[in-house]
Amino acid sequence: MKQIDLHVHSTCSDGTDSPAVLVDKAVDKGLAAFALTDHDTTRGVKEALLACENVNNNGHKLEVIPGVEISTNFDNTEIHVVGLFIDYNDNEFNSFLNKQLSSRDERNKQVCERFQNIGINITYEDMIKTYGDAVITRAHFADRLVAIGAVGDRNEAFDRYLGQGKPCFVPRAKVDPAEAIERIHQAGGIAILAHPVLYHLGNAQMNKLLDHMCSAGLDGIEAIYSTYKMGDELSIRRIASERNLLISGGSDYHGKNKPHIQLGTGMGHLFVPYELLDKMKDSMPITNTQKETYDEY
Repeated sequence: MKQIDLHVHSTCSDGTDSPAVLVDKAVDKGLAAFALTDHDTTRGVKEALLACENVNNNGHKLEVIPGVEISTNFDNTEIHVVGLFIDYNDNEFNSFLNKQLSSRDERNKQVCERFQNIGINITYEDMIKTYGDAVITRAHFADRLVAIGAVGDRNEAFDRYLGQGKPCFVPRAKVDPAEAIERIHQAGGIAILAHPVLYHLGNAQMNKLLDHMCSAGLDGIEAIYSTYKMGDELSIRRIASERNLLISGGSDYHGKNKPHIQLGTGMGHLFVPYELLDKMKDSMPITNTQKETYDEY
């Protein structure tokens, strides 16, 4: 049975492998497809598609699914929405993502100011120089703290400085999940609620979130995920069945930033079957060009 991974990050956000390297690793792992789902950006998609074309010209059969992971806010909880099959050249969608990135930039400047105020020499210019075109997240700040010797590891960075309620935590403005769903649909994609178990919501809160997102047109839910236990997967599959949602799954691979999670296999037991991708394709009103591309595999 063919294996896929529909939740993967590159150096364009907070992963440590470039999009091209991810393609090579996907081939080495024997994956049939993976989705590049960087945080609030599709900058790496073109590189991944070009690398995919090159390996396929050498006899492989790999699909790269253009995607994105959008950070949203619902009832003061950060909720992530994965978009798959995104038209990464859509100007309106990219304008929306740029606004998301601007919000991150403003937050990052404030984080740097807070570090300066407590005597830790991390500047915005330093972060830009160190991480280049990446979408800078709190994980990057944690790595920088480790690099300058301010903390011993990432966990300490979050526990002392970057976690919610800590001295250098700055919340940022985020859109409602309904807007993320709408934007994804406008860009030709399908919208997936990412890793719902990680939000630690009670039944009433989860149902409120699902009611809200489903009324906005949510297409699917991530039922297969690296850190899920069997009971978690069964629970999310039951929700998918009850609400007529597509099932998605992925590792949430970040390279060295999450060394315990591997591309395709997660923590060793992950398996996302290709048939889930087929069901997604069947659910979409696709163009002739897309159909020709899909029919190659």
